[in-house]
Amino acid sequence: MAKKKDRGMTGTAAGKVGFTDTRRVKELVELMTEAGLTEIELAEDKSRILLRRGGGAIAGPAAVMPAPTPVVSPGTAVPGLEKGPVKSGGEEEGLVAIKSPMVGTFYSSPNPESDAYVLVGTDVEKDQSVVCIIEAMKVFNEIHADVTGTVVKILASNGQAVEYGQPLFMVRPA
Repeated sequence: MAKKKDRGMTGTAAGKVGFTDTRRVKELVELMTEAGLTEIELAEDKSRILLRRGGGAIAGPAAVMPAPTPVVSPGTAVPGLEKGPVKSGGEEEGLVAIKSPMVGTFYSSPNPESDAYVLVGTDVEKDQSVVCIIEAMKVFNEIHADVTGTVVKILASNGQAVEYGQPLFMVRPA
């Protein structure tokens, strides 16, 4: 992971410009391009920004948090996000995988005392049903079903680290 220090870009003690300032972000992107970097990470006070080419920005607590974006280590093969039928065996045929949209920690319920969002046999509706939570960088992201149907397999365990594109659930489409 290549890191660069802030080369005296906009902002000093009296008039600090945060990472949410578009001029600052543009300067960081230009720096990445000039230096041929695929990733840059900076931290100031309680703000933090991580930029990756082809991905997005993930800002820290003092900045606005954008929608979660996939984060993958350089050189890692990334499975596609295809939602088509799985064809790896007789009983698997026709099932659709709900895959992790990010790297993080899988949680099956909103808290340890609550019931799981879904169990085997639960009917889910595309873009409506929450199927789990994935914690990434201390942010808890609700993951919604991307297919309407019935959950037939749960492939992740509570508290398990999951990767981008990893199948979490198998669903028989309605």
